Amino acid sequence: MNEKQKKSKTLTGIVVGNKMDKTINVRIERTVQHPLYEKILKRTTKILAHDENNECNEGDEVIIESSRPMSKRKSWALQKIVNRAQKV
Repeated sequence: MNEKQKKSKTLTGIVVGNKMDKTINVRIERTVQHPLYEKILKRTTKILAHDENNECNEGDEVIIESSRPMSKRKSWALQKIVNRAQKV
């Protein structure tokens, strides 16, 4: 068997919460088509991700990657910040 590095899955989303220590709440949007009426619908999923340096703020667009489970609900890690949110 060849020893190859498994590519981890990556997702892009918006940070909707950063109140926990070293954890961010990321909203992932996807589009699905209704099976009968064929209307395009938006569906969202909230995922907890590990943010080691507490560098994300609400509204940032981030890329997260799958990692080992760090707690009961957290098995994703911050890969990089794509766009910073504008501060008002």
